[in-house]
Amino acid sequence: MNLRLPPLFLSLAAAALSFCGLLAPATAVAAAAPRVVEISANDTMKFSLTSIEAKAGETIKIVFTNNGTLPKEAMGHNLVILKPGSDAAAFSTAAMTAKDKEYIPDSHKDQVVAHTALLGPKKSDEILLKDLKAGEYPFLCSFPAHFAVGMKGTLIVK
Repeated sequence: MNLRLPPLFLSLAAAALSFCGLLAPATAVAAAAPRVVEISANDTMKFSLTSIEAKAGETIKIVFTNNGTLPKEAMGHNLVILKPGSDAAAFSTAAMTAKDKEYIPDSHKDQVVAHTALLGPKKSDEILLKDLKAGEYPFLCSFPAHFAVGMKGTLIVK
């Protein structure tokens, strides 16, 4: 038996299967998984990495972990990524008075690309950065005094 189906029927059937997720369009390309960068900090107030390199347009997932043991109120850590050209020292100074905002000051929020939550001991959080533009993005921990003792670095996008 030779069954011939009209082209319109075949197009409608393919569209229905595609809509239901059962048939991927021929032009669909699987999105590349983001590159994962792991950064940690502990009670010595230092990041495990002070420099991260990325390619323009790349998507990266930063997994930040506080490996310390002291309570969050005394030694909380976060990871704040600022826009290129931002003054990390000024951000850090303003952050000291923003305890109720987990040390992300409203007055400088427009400089923030992304940030983690303020983490207590043995906690982790993630940041997903998409379509990065070329530049040098300062990053820091904004908990009071942590920037001053060296909890800072640079995300370099080329």
